[in-house]
Parts: sequence; C-alpha cells; structure tokens
Amino acid sequence: MNWHRVCAESALPTEFGMAALVAGHTVALFRTAEDELYAVGNVDPFSGAGVISRGIVGDRAGEPTVASPMHKQVFSLRSGECLDEPARRLPTYPVRRREGVIEIGLS
Repeated sequence: MNWHRVCAESALPTEFGMAALVAGHTVALFRTAEDELYAVGNVDPFSGAGVISRGIVGDRAGEPTVASPMHKQVFSLRSGECLDEPARRLPTYPVRRREGVIEIGLS
C-alpha cells in the first residue's frame, strides 16, 4: 500500500467533502460530525459526473452516507454501496491521519 498526502487535517471541514486527484484516481474525501474520515470515488456512477465530493453528508440508520448532488442517490461512506440501488457502488479507499495530514492509501 502506498500512502499519498492529500491535505492538512485542518483543511477538511466537518460534514463537507473535498475532491482530490490522487495518483490518477479522483477521490472524494469526507469528515463526519463524529470526526471519522472516509474516502470514496468522486465520480457518480449514475451520471458519470465528478460531483460526489459536493454531495450532502448524513446518515441512514447510523450508516454514514453521502447523497449525490445529481440525482440524490445515497451511498454508504463505509462500503461505497448505493443504498437506493445496491448493484451500483463507489470505490472506497483507506484513509488515515498522520502528523496532522490526511493520507489516502492506494495499492
């Protein structure tokens, strides 16, 4: 696993997303109200647009989620699965904090 520095931890606001290009992958990075970090693919599998980072962060029955701003499908931030249409999903990436910097892991 190769870890890639994305941003300072202080640059990622709570309950909002941030888009990043990491080693050729478009990634949407999120910090929840519980201060958990998640990284998923930024391309909406329904529209093909790179907009997931601009989605609405929330939860469904305790599952942290993001709703696509295009057609409002809701995705699990843990698994990437579309909770409205389970056959579709976003890729997920390992994410960590290290010395005040958020890093994404890629194989």
